[in-house]
Amino acid sequence: MVLMHESTLEFIDSHRSADDLTLARDLVRYAGSLALEMRAAGVSTDFKTSISDVVTDADHAAEDFVANALAELRPTDGIVGEEGSAVASRSGRVWVVDPVDGTYNFASGSDYFCSALALIEGDTSNPDELILSAVNRPAFDTTWLGTPKGSTKNGIALPPLHEAGLAQVSLASYLHPRSMKDDGIREAWLRAANGAATIRMFGAGSIDLATVASGGVGGWIQHSVADWDWLPGKILIEGVGGVGEKVDAGGTTWSVAGNKQVVAEITAALQSG
Repeated sequence: MVLMHESTLEFIDSHRSADDLTLARDLVRYAGSLALEMRAAGVSTDFKTSISDVVTDADHAAEDFVANALAELRPTDGIVGEEGSAVASRSGRVWVVDPVDGTYNFASGSDYFCSALALIEGDTSNPDELILSAVNRPAFDTTWLGTPKGSTKNGIALPPLHEAGLAQVSLASYLHPRSMKDDGIREAWLRAANGAATIRMFGAGSIDLATVASGGVGGWIQHSVADWDWLPGKILIEGVGGVGEKVDAGGTTWSVAGNKQVVAEITAALQSG
């Protein structure tokens, strides 16, 4: 039996009649604020694969909250969480959860982190249907919501993305120093990034992608992206008429997002090697 904090029980009781989008919005807002409060009180940090690949007790607490709430409120749905939550789906639907995206930023005191989730139908690596997503940047109390019919920022509908070429826009990306030593990855990245007006590396994919959906960044590219780092932002971008695609190049798989023209140009550049 899982013991839950009283506030989690209160959240569950107040959301028993909530629709999926309302539930998603409030889950990421609660998880994000929980992480922010825990950081203010002091968190412990462990390392995964490198000094920049970290996890904190706030990651675990935020994911536990989301998983416990979903187990009660959507008991037939599946759950896949970055920190290990795994529940098989009986409905065909799966909640993909990233409790703290940008954990290195979070642990370093930066405000560039978020809580994110997506709800999909089918296999998370190749969904049959993208249902909705939610991203909350707690330091600014900013929440993006996305569905195939449209995306919003703090409840205000986002306009469709304007078509523009790579040379006219900024490109958000991430390339770990280890990857720079791989000739195939490095050269593929250089082919794609070379044509951008400017490059930005922020360190939290879901905020990057939400910012693309909001028009603040023109495009996004990263290789070997986990489902929880990809699906929330992909849904936001496709909700405003953009594109999120996966492209094989340089011996790995790249996730590329933005307006249709940018994605087409990046894809062509990746595959030109």
